Amino acid sequence: MRQFTAVVNPTAGGSAGAAALLAVARPLREAGAELETEYSRSLAHAQELARQAGERGRVVLAVGGDGIAGGIGGALSGTGALLGLVPAGRGNDFARALGLPSDPDALARVLLRGEPRLVDTIEVRSAFHDRTVVLGSVYAGVDAVANRHANHARLLRGTASYYAGGLRAVTTWRAARYRVTVDGEEHTHTGYTVVAANSGYYGSGRIIAPDARVDDGLLDVVLISAAPRWLFFALMNELKSGAHVHRPQVRILRGREIRIEADREVPYGADGEVEAVLPVTARVLPGALSVLC
Repeated sequence: MRQFTAVVNPTAGGSAGAAALLAVARPLREAGAELETEYSRSLAHAQELARQAGERGRVVLAVGGDGIAGGIGGALSGTGALLGLVPAGRGNDFARALGLPSDPDALARVLLRGEPRLVDTIEVRSAFHDRTVVLGSVYAGVDAVANRHANHARLLRGTASYYAGGLRAVTTWRAARYRVTVDGEEHTHTGYTVVAANSGYYGSGRIIAPDARVDDGLLDVVLISAAPRWLFFALMNELKSGAHVHRPQVRILRGREIRIEADREVPYGADGEVEAVLPVTARVLPGALSVLC
């Protein structure tokens, strides 16, 4: 029987982290599994708790949103420790990419009997930020600004906070000139954003990279070019289905290492947590993390 250590972000989605764990804990314990709970004071503290639990051979449960999932997943990347996710945040995009159920009983069955799956992670390096490892994506441009607004939203939650943040960001955005280097090949780009995606989802269920796979050893690089604001809003709406990829303003590249630079201090983010400015380098780490799904 698996032994679990749950690392909870008590602020994810308000108090949703503790509530989500409580719902999953009952069927886990009824099945005879051992479950201990650790409450984190910060993302760095959550990562340290996760490493310690992994070193003891326990399954680490990241309880919260994409920030804590990416932070803990990154901390366990390359260690051989086994990760489980209990989604309880605004976006839960990596859990969505893994196809995890939202029903607590069904999720408990995955955690108890699911097979470990090796997935890729992303090493992120920047002159302005320490090396970090994340799970979902690195995005540089208007979406990083939008995510910052969403993270600080007090009245809106989930998808609504991302749409409101996107509206606020787009109204003040001016196109940036990027230099994007994919596996040594340089591409120029002028527009709204560059996204290096391991997972197809970001921004609370938006399908930014429909063909991205978490275990193919590659990152899908999505470039959205300059366009009238009305067209960009139409494009944002198409992110619900992934239909935006058919627009001429959208270009998709694929590679293992991506460096993103710009003509000004363009902000970038990663898994909803890392906030810094370009340049940044994202490199895929194939099969570096074992996840229950």
